[in-house]
Amino acid sequence: MRFMMLMIPKGYEKAAAGTMPDAKRVEEMMKYNESLQKAGVLLALDGLHPPSMGVRVTFAGGKPKVTDGPFAEAKEVLGGYWIIQVKSKEEAIEWARRVPGSENEIVEVRQIQEMADFTPEVQKAASKFAELKKREG
Repeated sequence: MRFMMLMIPKGYEKAAAGTMPDAKRVEEMMKYNESLQKAGVLLALDGLHPPSMGVRVTFAGGKPKVTDGPFAEAKEVLGGYWIIQVKSKEEAIEWARRVPGSENEIVEVRQIQEMADFTPEVQKAASKFAELKKREG
């Protein structure tokens, strides 16, 4: 089972462009990331620049509109993520509990949907994409 652990740092929605994390925090996080890697559960991870450096594309009336960050209505934003592969939701939660987070951070754990999770109709509709991925991989 694959899970995404989403880091949600409080206040990051207001961070200025170019805001960087504290070196000590990065060192703590790297130790944690190394433990994920050594356990063989880490598939991917990345930190994200603040929303002030991003854009949002909305589709009101079916037409794309690009809005530069920061986004006034944002209450919680992602600061980064991990993708792990474990045997159960409980194991994913255990890994999330080990994140060296501060009182200003939240880690949300979400299971990644697998093809087997979908109805046969949805699987059929998605099969063309799955074949494209196989050819690229």
